[in-house]
Amino acid sequence: MSLVSVIIPNYNHGAFLQKRIESVLNQTYRSIEIIILDDASTDNSKAIIEQYRQHPLVKTIVYNPVNSGSTFLQWEKGIKLAGGKYIWIAESDDWCEPVLLKELVENAETDEQCAISYCQSYCVDVEGNIKWQSAHRKVEECIDGALFVKTYMGAQNAIFNASMAIWKRNLYSKISHDYKNYKYAGDMVFWIRLAMEGRVAISGKLLNYFLKHEKDVSGKAIRSGLGVLEQMKILNLQFEESMIDKGTYYRGYKRLFRDFWRIRHAAEAPLGSEIRNLFRNARVSKWYGCRVTMGAVWAEIKKR
Repeated sequence: MSLVSVIIPNYNHGAFLQKRIESVLNQTYRSIEIIILDDASTDNSKAIIEQYRQHPLVKTIVYNPVNSGSTFLQWEKGIKLAGGKYIWIAESDDWCEPVLLKELVENAETDEQCAISYCQSYCVDVEGNIKWQSAHRKVEECIDGALFVKTYMGAQNAIFNASMAIWKRNLYSKISHDYKNYKYAGDMVFWIRLAMEGRVAISGKLLNYFLKHEKDVSGKAIRSGLGVLEQMKILNLQFEESMIDKGTYYRGYKRLFRDFWRIRHAAEAPLGSEIRNLFRNARVSKWYGCRVTMGAVWAEIKKR
């Protein structure tokens, strides 16, 4: 079996950490090594992590003396410590079904050109309620990476949670590391860069649980406007590098503008001004920009 390096990057997720680690240890796929990284947590994370120090599957545990300020810097630290053919970044507040790795590795191994293998995910709250779930039209398929980016990463991020995917480690040296320049949406850039290096295996099975809670990074980024800002920059990047066509760009613009319109009054300064400038200078016609704006206004009026 191919070795999978499981990176668990943690920061103040002591309340969820044991469930995360146990869900990794309970995988039916056993050829794994576990790398636990703690980014100077101030809660009880260290006490939980130390319970697993002597576990035979735990390769190493690293504590940062000072918080790095970036999830993606922690990713890179774990990648440098990894020795597996595949890497699974198992976020510290998520969990999964015992067969997740078995499914993802088997799908990846069916195609030598496979760069990423991912499944579908539930989005759940702390009480275990399912808020929403992703879906795919087929039980499984493996498609060209460029087609995947155009179809699933233009107006959206199909791999919205790192815990739902594994990827081939040897590709890391071949891609740009510009994903580290982002605070929130760097994972989207990361998946795009990897996908362009090969093919993507997609499983339609729901095997991952993406936890949404008051401390999660994505919720704060969306409310502040950072999410829209970075996703708009990524949309521009994809268009400039000819990864997506004009139609995909327009659809992405429309979705992001509507997302921003809903939080425009709450967007933090100076993020709000920067976002508005991005939309003003977007690669869309003035007519289309006005149409999208009026559509957002009308949708808001109908809700009143």
